[in-house]
Amino acid sequence: MTPAPFHVRLAILSIPLALLGCPGALAQTVQQHVHQMSHSVMPFDMARTVHVFKMTETGGVQRVVAKNPDAADQIALIRQHLKHEAENFQRGNYSDPAMLHGSDMPGIKELKSGASQIKVTYAAIPDGAEIVFHTSNIHLLTAIHRWFGAQLSEHGPDARAE
Repeated sequence: MTPAPFHVRLAILSIPLALLGCPGALAQTVQQHVHQMSHSVMPFDMARTVHVFKMTETGGVQRVVAKNPDAADQIALIRQHLKHEAENFQRGNYSDPAMLHGSDMPGIKELKSGASQIKVTYAAIPDGAEIVFHTSNIHLLTAIHRWFGAQLSEHGPDARAE
């Protein structure tokens, strides 16, 4: 077998160097991907809001709050979105988080199939809104906590635990 001509070998060797000069060619972190793609799922601005996750003995509380409590536009969008999501979650529809985080996200399959055993409630709060998850099923409680943990990890600086 004869080696490839010099110009072919040179072209092949230069591909990695060319990719280094293209910012979009390098892989994004999961957090960067979630932040960038969030606009396709959430109407509010991720840079102007924070997701807050609190795991409880019976489930958990997911809040989205505006960083600026006077940002009425963001607060309205947060409330609209979380109300819609709470209705979806109560029916076992987790398509929005699956679209953003992937359908194999920890806990999501269990939450879908066990939706009838999870009480999901929505509430407006002064600087945003919250969704409360409540279950007496230990397996679903674990699924909620795993799902919250995955979101905390994947939202990165756009989220915090309480």
